[in-house]
Amino acid sequence: MPVFKLCMKIIRKNWLSISLYIVIFLAIAITISMSTMSEQKKSSSFSQEKAKIALISEEKTPLTEGFRQELAKSSDFVKLPDRTEALQDALFFRNVTYILRIPKGFTEDVLSGGSMQMEKTVVPNSTENAYVDINVNQYWNLARIYAKHEPGASQQQLVKQLKTNLSGSTPVTIRAHERAITSNSFSMYYFNFLAYALSAVLIMGISTVMIVVNKRDLSRRNFCSPLKASSINAQLILANLLFATASWVILVVFCFFLDSKSFATQNMTFFLINSAIFTACVASLSYLIGNLMKNLNAMSAVCNVLTLGPCFISGVFVPQEFLNDTVLKIASFTPTYWYVQANARIAKLTQFGWSDLSSIIYSMAILLVFAVAFAALSLVIGKRRRLTN
Repeated sequence: MPVFKLCMKIIRKNWLSISLYIVIFLAIAITISMSTMSEQKKSSSFSQEKAKIALISEEKTPLTEGFRQELAKSSDFVKLPDRTEALQDALFFRNVTYILRIPKGFTEDVLSGGSMQMEKTVVPNSTENAYVDINVNQYWNLARIYAKHEPGASQQQLVKQLKTNLSGSTPVTIRAHERAITSNSFSMYYFNFLAYALSAVLIMGISTVMIVVNKRDLSRRNFCSPLKASSINAQLILANLLFATASWVILVVFCFFLDSKSFATQNMTFFLINSAIFTACVASLSYLIGNLMKNLNAMSAVCNVLTLGPCFISGVFVPQEFLNDTVLKIASFTPTYWYVQANARIAKLTQFGWSDLSSIIYSMAILLVFAVAFAALSLVIGKRRRLTN
């Protein structure tokens, strides 16, 4: 199989420039993997956010000191001078998000059933401040209840009872939904970015092979040999399919190493099928480009245009929901758009009935139509080129 061996030799000679795209892709994939893992660790546990609070008390009583100790469980105290300008600056620069002032006589007012209020100044819409409000209200409301029903109790006794009542805690366990393994996770992003890597590698590899093989001298030499034209074409197609399959397998294997848990899901099966169809589509396109082009020097520029362009407008680098409708309509004329759309729907699958899979199969069918169209065009153009050489 001399033509097949020739194709393999051309690929080996240009392997350095081809592998560069794989290295770039894997660097991006590893970065995404690390960030995804850190996000999953954060989402699998719960810890209460502590607010930065300035507590200014104009009196020192057992109840206010007990309150300070309880508040310290959910807040970080920041010492600030009791000056209006200093307090305002601290809020503005977010050195604190909550300033609470206990006025003089507040403790006696609570014990006597009065309605005196503490003064608070907060940063608007601060989530952690909600915890502070809950703790403040809980402590002093309980203090009022105990003071009402046990009027003879000392402040020290009230503090002790309040400490006992507020010492309980509720454990929080976050259970991840099963589909979180793939939806909005590393696997979806990996297979989306796979469109860029596969397109670049296949266009560079297959197109380079076809440009070299289609050179006039080499082409005439091949067709003057005892080999039949059908045999030459079959060897070319076989070499290109082998290269495309090897590239796809290498990139999928890296996904397994980086996110092996997802391979146990049904979603992953559809990711693999979708990427395999996309590989066939891009291989056909690369074969077509190789039959159209004559100059190897322009190959790099053409590769960048045909890979980066569709990736930018089809949702590989920016999710499709953030793209303009006009951009998406233009992108729908590229196979990358349908590939990314199928990936997004696969990632959301929790049921695998026909109603759930129909839109995904529709996108895959369009990819197959693209693949057949590119292959047919490349065969027609290749035949005309051989007749004119």
